[in-house]
Amino acid sequence: MGYVQKIEGDAPAALIYCRVSSTKQKVDGSGLESQEQRCRSYADMHGYAVEAVFPDDVSGGGDFMKRPGMVALLSFLDAQPGKPYVIIFDDLKRFARDRDFHWKLRKALAARGAVPKCLNFNFEDTPEGEFIETIMAAQGHLEREQNRRQVIQKMKARIEAGYWVFRAPVGYKHVSAKGGGGKVLVPDEPLASVVREALDGYASGRFVSQAEVQRFLERDPHFPKDRKDGSLRPMTVTRLLKKVVYAGYVEAPKWGVSVREGQHEGLISFETYQRIQDNLEGKKRAPAARKDYHVDFPLRGFVACNCCGNAMTAAWSTGCRKRYAYYRCETRGCEEKSKGIPRAKMEEAFEGILQSLTPSRKLFGLVKAMFADAWEMRTAQAHAARDEWKRQLKDAEKQVEGLIDRLVDTENRTVAKKLEERIDVLERQKLVLAEKATKELPTKARLEDCMELTLRFLSSPWNIYKNGTHAVQQTVLRLAFAEPLRYCRIEGYGTPRTTFPFAVLQGFTAKSGKMVL
Repeated sequence: MGYVQKIEGDAPAALIYCRVSSTKQKVDGSGLESQEQRCRSYADMHGYAVEAVFPDDVSGGGDFMKRPGMVALLSFLDAQPGKPYVIIFDDLKRFARDRDFHWKLRKALAARGAVPKCLNFNFEDTPEGEFIETIMAAQGHLEREQNRRQVIQKMKARIEAGYWVFRAPVGYKHVSAKGGGGKVLVPDEPLASVVREALDGYASGRFVSQAEVQRFLERDPHFPKDRKDGSLRPMTVTRLLKKVVYAGYVEAPKWGVSVREGQHEGLISFETYQRIQDNLEGKKRAPAARKDYHVDFPLRGFVACNCCGNAMTAAWSTGCRKRYAYYRCETRGCEEKSKGIPRAKMEEAFEGILQSLTPSRKLFGLVKAMFADAWEMRTAQAHAARDEWKRQLKDAEKQVEGLIDRLVDTENRTVAKKLEERIDVLERQKLVLAEKATKELPTKARLEDCMELTLRFLSSPWNIYKNGTHAVQQTVLRLAFAEPLRYCRIEGYGTPRTTFPFAVLQGFTAKSGKMVL
């Protein structure tokens, strides 16, 4: 905030206030050190003994009560009531750049018996002096507002050209653009991958709520945390999910700049971004996230009680000598409520089910042929879909043109607002359609990669589950089973309903009468 030095003699006491309003001023001729030096020279010339220096380093905005250095200075004066001080400023603009703030500060100093002194302006308590001071304060206020307007105009022009002019969001960093032209966003690894996984996970349903996204980000060591305990504010997650910049686009609604393609690489597609917005608006509802999440119980929330059909919970119980892990149903009115099932018993039985899904290796040739046929069918569908998206894009463009003509002709403000809202919706739809219409279609090389991944999963779902993280385990459960498993405390698991690939393979295995390996 400032520093105090010991003085000697009966020279009038003085305090120095220095302020910079930009990083550039910290290193050029108007920096804090040069201001202090000039103020000290002024004090020596007029016989003042400097007791303390209070600097403000690029902080606080217009209200002096929010500037740490100014708050410290006023507190210093309050701590020594009745003692006269001279407050030395390097420049009247350091005193204030806001007309109202100028006179508030003048009154605050006068109330404490402090007299302001400025190197380039003489304060006079006369009608003429007050008039001149008002003009000078108004001039400083005008210059600040003009500078602000110029900065906004430049920033608006940059964002209209597709450049992100605000602070780089988490997962990005600003670097100098090739060939000049200012700064451009580039992915900042490993944070970019963390953010991408969080966004993709929420869009796809891997994270069914913002709370699950929050826990994922809190567990990652690279993602910056809001609180000292390593947690995040829910609003931080909401803002992250709403930022269109992650889709490679920019916007500035407060300046009238609508969504447009940016000059940076997106971490997700605009289609994925739109799915996220639909989820946030409740167009796709998902169950609430569990607050008692724990990696010790991977089946919690996925296995249902056979008696009532509700998801079972799990917890550790403390015995006389050690702790025990149990799954149990906690549904009111259920006959099995609070009757614990040892974790080992339930998970060992599940291991047997997952291992039984492994098909015979002799079926893999058939699987490849089926996969190739399905790929060809989906490729044909992709070509047809792309043609349809192009048609829809042209239709949306015609609708926008028609709405703009209506907007120009209407004089009703309510109708105009509705038309503008409709145009904004269509413009966003155009971005999604354009992205789909230009999306590269899968190649034969991609077919081989996908087939390899698919066969690897089909051949060893248990190994992937056993060796994977909790997130991988949850993915395996959703890929292998079409619905949650039911468990009876006495009879064990019921017949599982598997997803289509496993169901088909099991059908072939049953017809051939061969056992799985």
